[in-house]
Amino acid sequence: MLKSKIQSLPDRPGVYQFFDKEGRLLYIGKAKNLKKRVKSYFRFQNRLSPAPNLSPRIFKMVTQVANLEYIVVQNESDALILENSLIKQLKPKYNILLRDDKTYPYIYVDFDEPFPRPQITRKVLGGKKVKYYGPLPSAAKDILDSIYELFPLVQKKSCVKGNKACLFYQMHRCLAPCEDKIDQKSYRKILEEALDNIHNKKLLIQKLEKKMEELAQQLRFEEAAKLRDRIERIRSIELISQIDLAKIENLDIYAIEKEQNKAVLVRMFMRKGKLVASSYDTFDFDNHKGFDIDEAYKRVLLGFYDHDRPLIASTILLAHAVKEQEEIETLLSQKFGKKIKIVHPKRGEKAKLTRLALLNAKEILAKQKPQDPILDELRQLFHLQNKPHRIEAFDNSHTFGSQPVGAMIVYEGGSFDKSGYRHYNLKTIDEYAQMRETLTKRCESFAQNPPPDMWLIDGGETLRSLAENIAKSFGVDIDIVAIAKEKKEAKAHRAKGKACDLIYTKNGIVRLAPSDKRLQFLQRLRDEAHRFAITFHRKQRTKKAKEIELLKIKGIAEAKVRKLLNFFGSFERIQEASIEELRAVLSEKDAKNLKKIYN
Repeated sequence: MLKSKIQSLPDRPGVYQFFDKEGRLLYIGKAKNLKKRVKSYFRFQNRLSPAPNLSPRIFKMVTQVANLEYIVVQNESDALILENSLIKQLKPKYNILLRDDKTYPYIYVDFDEPFPRPQITRKVLGGKKVKYYGPLPSAAKDILDSIYELFPLVQKKSCVKGNKACLFYQMHRCLAPCEDKIDQKSYRKILEEALDNIHNKKLLIQKLEKKMEELAQQLRFEEAAKLRDRIERIRSIELISQIDLAKIENLDIYAIEKEQNKAVLVRMFMRKGKLVASSYDTFDFDNHKGFDIDEAYKRVLLGFYDHDRPLIASTILLAHAVKEQEEIETLLSQKFGKKIKIVHPKRGEKAKLTRLALLNAKEILAKQKPQDPILDELRQLFHLQNKPHRIEAFDNSHTFGSQPVGAMIVYEGGSFDKSGYRHYNLKTIDEYAQMRETLTKRCESFAQNPPPDMWLIDGGETLRSLAENIAKSFGVDIDIVAIAKEKKEAKAHRAKGKACDLIYTKNGIVRLAPSDKRLQFLQRLRDEAHRFAITFHRKQRTKKAKEIELLKIKGIAEAKVRKLLNFFGSFERIQEASIEELRAVLSEKDAKNLKKIYN
C-alpha cells in the first residue's frame, strides 16, 4: 500500500506527512517535486527499506513509516510556508522544533508629529516617517525610562494636547511645548541627542552611571541601587559591545551550537555598523532522535520572521551553511517586499561576527547547569514518546457551577514559565464539559503557540481519555498523564494528612509512594495549576460582585441581575444584548433602564 502510494505521487510541489503503523505523525517535509523527494527516502527492492545515504535520524524515522499523506500547492514558497505552519501546529516526532517565535519590542519615533516622542511597539505601524530602533530582546522599557529621565522630551502622549504646562515642566523633565516655551527646531535637537543614546548605549550608560553617583552622594541609596540594576539590564542586551563595522550596514546574525542533548541559539542584531542588541535561547532535544542543525536554522528563520518586523536587515548571517538557503531567501524577500540575502561568510569581518556568535553560544553551553534527571525518569516510568521538556498542566475552577474558568500553566527549562500561563472564561457548568472547553481552546491556539511534549490533567482516566481524544481530533499526538486523588467509597481519600494520588497513563494506573520525587514533581505542577485557576476565579467573582453592586445602585434588583446572568452567561453579553433580547428576562421598563445604564 505504501509503495503504491509513493509511486502514484504527483510531480508537483507540496507537503508530505509520514505516519507510523499506529497512525502517529512522524515527520513533515516539503518538496519541489513530491514524487522525487519522497522516493529519495526509500530503496525499492522486494520490500521498501530506508535509502543508505540518509542521516541516522532520518534513517530511523523511515524504518517506522507505514503510511503517508500529501498536500499539493502552487509553488515551492507555498510549500515552505505550509510545512512550517504544520510543523508548529502538529509537532511531529522527528522534526526539529525550536521555540523561537518571539516578537521583540522596538523603540519608534513618528516624525510626522509636531513634537515626536519615543515609544515602544512590537509591530509595524502606519506612517511614512516612522523610524525604528531595535530589536531589543530585553530592557526596552529600561532604555525608554532612562531617555525620559535624562532628556526633557514630551513625557506623555496627552501632554501637548493639554495646552498648559504640567508637573513634568515643574520637575524640569519637559520644556512645555504645549505653552510654546520651545519651538519644533530646538525640540528636534534634543530628540536627536536622545536617539543617539538609544543607538549608542555606551553614551546612555555613561549618563546613567553619572546620575547613580550623584544619587549616592546625596545618600539616596535606594534610588541609586535601582538605577544600578537598570544599568545592568541595559548592558546585558549586548553580549559584546565593542564591535563596529567600518561599513554602515544592518545585519541579523544567528549561530547554533549543540552539546549532548542541549542546543543554544545566539542572535545578534547590528544596525548602522554597530551591535545594538543580542539574545540567546537554550533548547533541549532527545539524543535518541538526533539533532539536525540544518533544519534547526530553517525552523529559527521561518519562526522568527513569521511575524511582520518593524525593521529587518537586508542581510542575514548564519554561522553554518543551510541547504534550502535560496528558498528561504525568496520567501522572506516576498514577505518583506525587498531583497534579503542569507549568507554563511567564510572570511572577512562578517565571518568574524558569526565566529563571535558561536563563541558566545559555546560559553553559554559551558555555563548551563546539569539537568534535573526527573524528566528522564518520567519518560521511562510512563513510557512517553519524548522527554517532556515542556509540560502544560490544566485545571478548572468554579463556585457551584457559576463563573467557571479554566487555567493552563507551563513548566519548561527546569522552571515555571509564567509568560506561557493562560486562563479561559468558560461557558459550561459540569467539570467534564469545562475541561473539554479548556483543552479545545488550547488546541485552537496551536498555530500561534505549538503543542508541548506532555499534558498533565487534574482528574482521572475519564478526563485523560477526553484530553487524548481532543488532541487527536486536532491531529496532534501528545503524551497525556492525569493525576487525581484515590477514591474510597466514591470520596477522595487522604491518609494521615498525605494525599493518596494516583497517576493515570495510556498504559494504566501508576501508584507511587508519597515520598517519591516523581509523584511530588507532578503534584507540584498540579498544585500550581490549581493555584492559578483559583486566583483567576477569585478575580472574576470580585468583578462579578462589583457589577452586581453597580447595577443595584442603578436600580436593578440583585435577583433580576442573577436571572440575567443565568440567561446570558456574562455581563459582557448582557451589555451587548438588545432590548428585545433583554425583554426575554425583564419587563420592558427594566430592559430600557438597563440599556440606558450601559449606554
